[in-house]
Amino acid sequence: MAELRMHRVRYGIRIPSVWVALAVLALSTLSARAQNCQTSGDIDDATRAAITAAAQRYFDAAAKGDTASLRQNAVASIIADFSAIENTIKGHQANLAGAQTTVRAVFQLELEGAATVPRSEFYCGVFGKTGQTSGSAVFYLDNLAPGRYGVVILDAASPQARTYFSVILQQTGTDWKLGGLYVKPAQVAGHDGDWFLARAREYKTKGQLHNSWLFYVQARSLISPLPFMSTLATDKLYDEARSLQLSDVPSNGETTDLAAGTATYKLTALFPEAAGNDLDLIVKYQTPDVSNSNQCYQSNVAVIKALVAKHPEVREAFAAVVARAVDPSGRDYGTLLTMKDVK
Repeated sequence: MAELRMHRVRYGIRIPSVWVALAVLALSTLSARAQNCQTSGDIDDATRAAITAAAQRYFDAAAKGDTASLRQNAVASIIADFSAIENTIKGHQANLAGAQTTVRAVFQLELEGAATVPRSEFYCGVFGKTGQTSGSAVFYLDNLAPGRYGVVILDAASPQARTYFSVILQQTGTDWKLGGLYVKPAQVAGHDGDWFLARAREYKTKGQLHNSWLFYVQARSLISPLPFMSTLATDKLYDEARSLQLSDVPSNGETTDLAAGTATYKLTALFPEAAGNDLDLIVKYQTPDVSNSNQCYQSNVAVIKALVAKHPEVREAFAAVVARAVDPSGRDYGTLLTMKDVK
């Protein structure tokens, strides 16, 4: 299989319902034979059982930390660079060990043709006049080679945590090889997506629109097991968050300016991140160089203070702010200040 890269669906990206209707019509008449998707109920029993069994085997191996078995059963492109999967399993080992799984969703994707497709969009299930329905999903995949693929999402529950365990499988002969593995917490800071959604709505009612937007971001992340998948639930959250109409929050690859004294910083990202049972606010911004740690520290502190001064409401929602200066190569330098230290 050619190298498979998953297109990350950034917060705020949603297919408009009118476009969905047109796209579904186009797919049905022009390209349905090229990109097909079946939901669990549409897959024949034998294929669904084979896909599900493979996913469960790979979960069992991951729960035991048996990365050697996973590597042995992976497609060639994954074997060539297996470190990402090894690090993912290692980072979530404590939550996977001893967890009981239930099948959350199963999909089968099929891409016809003879060449790798730069970008594929699979529309799964039934779509209505306004877009997705409760049983539908859309997958966005980059650099996908022709073939048959399985997507299985498992809910893994252990005394330590609830976790989404998802695998991408590629059919090779009668086998379903591992083509991708994703592990994601279903809760952060002790709370699930419904809790964050309720808080987002509360902050919106109170007029704390930036807190509201940030909690919508966290809610959407928690209810979406895969970063390249959208559902009715994620689309609804996008619609709610879009109604806030914030123009000073970086999103979709666009930067926003933050004035701090005589300097202006280009913010590239703003999002919540769990730190134990606390929730921190992460802000990233552009810098030409991070080699001077003292200068980066001073800039980070300036960004944190300016951000909190501009949006004092974040004091109520977050325990600390972490500023990360990021240079063009991707290297970064981070500084954390607890809210009580931001003066």
